[in-house]
Amino acid sequence: MALIALAADKGSPGVTTAAVALAAVWPRRVLLAETDPAGGDLVYRSAAAHGGPLNPNTGMLSIAATARRGLVPDQLWDHVQPLSGGLEVLVGLGNAEQAAGLAGLWPTLGRAFAQLADSPQAPADVIADCGRISGDTPAVEMFPQAALVLLVSRTEPEAIARVRDRAAALTAKLHGGPRGASALGTPLIGVVLVADPGESGKLVHQVNDMLVAAQTGARVVGTIADDPAGAEQLAGRRRGRLDKSLLIRSARKVTADLYQQFGAAWAVPADGPGGRAAAGAGR
Repeated sequence: MALIALAADKGSPGVTTAAVALAAVWPRRVLLAETDPAGGDLVYRSAAAHGGPLNPNTGMLSIAATARRGLVPDQLWDHVQPLSGGLEVLVGLGNAEQAAGLAGLWPTLGRAFAQLADSPQAPADVIADCGRISGDTPAVEMFPQAALVLLVSRTEPEAIARVRDRAAALTAKLHGGPRGASALGTPLIGVVLVADPGESGKLVHQVNDMLVAAQTGARVVGTIADDPAGAEQLAGRRRGRLDKSLLIRSARKVTADLYQQFGAAWAVPADGPGGRAAAGAGR
């Protein structure tokens, strides 16, 4: 694996929470990149490893000048900050206006993210929080370099209908047209449902049937628990055993399933940074 992009069609289904949760339990070194052109959230909700706030000027904003001169994947680490639990983060833009500084650079960023897994010095996968991608969001320009594009959705009927239509639109854009379940294109377009754990099994089958019938080329790859308390713990706003939360337990299941299906080339260390990040965040 290399670049895994998470996005939503509309609203706030929890893309950032899902991205942080997956990164926290990722089986090998991972870089969490806030690539939402509308601006990032982590600088407001998470503390840096030194206990103080994250620096909003080090991350996507600082990388813009570097990328205009060309970007070698290992240069990404010069713009990364560790969170208090150990997770390595490329902090997002402060607001949508700053996205103008990245105009034309999104494909360059996508290539650097995708190639970081093959770095001889510091290899890592990249989980990119792309925010909402309706309209002409430039973050979509990174998607051709991704191994997986995961659309995060809640389970209300209107949300499911929107994610179906968005998946079909992405299939047309990235793969050239509609595809059935037996003709999955690259990057794979998957759906991650944010759902009540007690209803997730039934919902997965229903949504998969809808995606196949619409020839979207997408399918549900897992469910993240709708767990407000766990989300508060993940953000450091609530004490408790984060590793025991429904949120992290469901993220581990999604990660394990992704690894089983698509991760044959992963090199999995016995004690990866992701495991340490999750454990540290729960204290």
